[in-house]
Amino acid sequence: MSASPGAPRTTSVPLGILGLVSVLAVVAATAFGGGAAPLELGDPGGFVRWSLPVLRVVHDAAAAVTVGALVLGAFLVPETTRTARRESLAQLAGGAAIVWFLAGIGRMLTDFASLAGLRLTDSTYFSQLVAFVWELDSTRTAVISSAIVGVIAIAAPLARTKGALAWAAAGSVLALLPLALSGHSAASLDHMSGVNALAFHLVSATVWIGGLVALLVVRPSLGTHLAVTVRRYSSIAAWCFAFLVLSGLLATWINIGGLDGLDSRYGVLLILKAVAAIVLGVIGWWHRSRIIAGLEAGAQGATPLRGSGLKALAPQDSAFVRLALGEVAVMATAMGLGVAVGRTPTPETAQTAPENAVVYDLSGYPDPGPPSATSWISDWQIDWLWLTVAVVAVVVYVRWALRLRARGDHWPLLRTLSWVLGWVVFVYFTSGGPAVYGKILFSWHMVEHMGVAMIAPLLLVPGAPVTLALRALPARKDKTLGPRELILATVHSSYLRVLANPAVAASLFFFSLAIFYYSPLFELAMRTHTGHVLMMVHFLLTGYMFTWVLIGIDPGPKRWSPLALLVVLFATISFHAFFGVILTQSTQLLAEDFFGRLDLSWMRDPIADQQRGGAIAWGVGEAPTLVLAIAVAWQWMRSDDRETARRDRAADRNGDAELEAYNRHLAGLSRED
Repeated sequence: MSASPGAPRTTSVPLGILGLVSVLAVVAATAFGGGAAPLELGDPGGFVRWSLPVLRVVHDAAAAVTVGALVLGAFLVPETTRTARRESLAQLAGGAAIVWFLAGIGRMLTDFASLAGLRLTDSTYFSQLVAFVWELDSTRTAVISSAIVGVIAIAAPLARTKGALAWAAAGSVLALLPLALSGHSAASLDHMSGVNALAFHLVSATVWIGGLVALLVVRPSLGTHLAVTVRRYSSIAAWCFAFLVLSGLLATWINIGGLDGLDSRYGVLLILKAVAAIVLGVIGWWHRSRIIAGLEAGAQGATPLRGSGLKALAPQDSAFVRLALGEVAVMATAMGLGVAVGRTPTPETAQTAPENAVVYDLSGYPDPGPPSATSWISDWQIDWLWLTVAVVAVVVYVRWALRLRARGDHWPLLRTLSWVLGWVVFVYFTSGGPAVYGKILFSWHMVEHMGVAMIAPLLLVPGAPVTLALRALPARKDKTLGPRELILATVHSSYLRVLANPAVAASLFFFSLAIFYYSPLFELAMRTHTGHVLMMVHFLLTGYMFTWVLIGIDPGPKRWSPLALLVVLFATISFHAFFGVILTQSTQLLAEDFFGRLDLSWMRDPIADQQRGGAIAWGVGEAPTLVLAIAVAWQWMRSDDRETARRDRAADRNGDAELEAYNRHLAGLSRED
């Protein structure tokens, strides 16, 4: 039964289960793990110690509901002739965001009290809070996250379109990311991997839990659209489960340092959390294999009960609701255990950050020692963030290609090989030798930059991922924003028309490079994880866009002529070479507070290393430029051949009418003379 024209029907039972079970679980687990035990020095009091885990679990639960409601409204729930469902989900997201914001502020206040060793009633508390709130990582990230959440709390209830909900969903996910910088794993020896693992864990858990809770809240109004909504949510949940398990395993290994740490209280909580994950995996499998099939086989939704405003569930709906509510209870338990783990002291087997290590303090990595002749091949430091991105990109691409092949369509094997090889090259430059030494040596950093911005895009762009996606992804007929609809909206957007202008793409490729290296942004990227991630994203996107406007075959704005593209290419590379020449002659150290303070015992002249980096920027750019120039010229020749062939076919069809008309025109001019 479809939803009635009145106010959308909802239920608050899933919200109650999520809130109650998560709070009970975190209190019990914190008591077991000793996460609220009195401190020997600077104890902030029992209220602060117990408020921290409780506020954190309320914060995480509210964040999950906010994100889940926005994702559900923007991408999953079929649109009807009215917008009542979207409005209901927008209101749910807005209310949850308010709780998220208040819990975030409460966490920031109590966290500072814990770090400062002050009670909230201490006379100096607020003066010290004002003085140091931006200096401490945990409080600074809490302020940034809460500021974004505050915007979401205001904007979400006003959202009435799918696009507005999608932007709000993106903003709510963005608000989660700063929290990864202040987790347990962020203090481990492998700081970057710990932050990456925690970021994947937070986002996947939030989307998974929040999506199911929001789905159950608005289920009474879905009617016959329940089956398709559950099917779409199940696909997202499967990806979230995979990311959750893999990131959890990585974070666990980083935090306990070996299997011996599992016999600690910290390890026991991790084992309980792993059991909860296994139970959730079994429930998810049961949903996909039995429940969803039953819903799709003919569930008719709810039927009215005489004399009441309630609805009697169809058997398939009833089975789904019972199992999903049990799943929410397990999710809430796992959420409480996760928060308690973050408050529990790590075992002695954990590898913590070294003390008094200048290189580690500045870069986040221990000193790898002087590079050898084989460091280009033998030295590796896996960046799990970019490895995951590469693996997902390859797996999804190959699945799309196989889908085309299964239905009898052709997709060139060379495009697939080019795409896969492009990501292999990207992984090498972000995890291999250039990445290991690129964090402390300018010359190696420039190799990494050139590889990500110029070499990898040369292989990725010919893969034509947008063309493949548009051919492989099914179109949604119920006016929802699916992957294909999002791609089409991006391809035809005014933003892409601006960015895909060759002059704009070339300017972003070069001028942003110069601005980046001669501004404080470079030092920020070298010293902070967030800055480093944004730097790599910028390198890859600007390099991909510049390459795409020159040789791309994916659909997009109207292309410039090959001659104009060659002019843009050679002008850009000339500026790029000029930048390299300037670096080779420079005597002023870039990011001086970083490279000048490293004080590497095996490298005493950072200026000489910077000059080598300039020579690399100058020299490495030559080969990709030649390849791009050849590719543009080849496309130019092919376009001429296609135009000649088109004219020949037209002449065969109409007896060369164009030539006859031209001859008549010449004859007429002759008679006039």
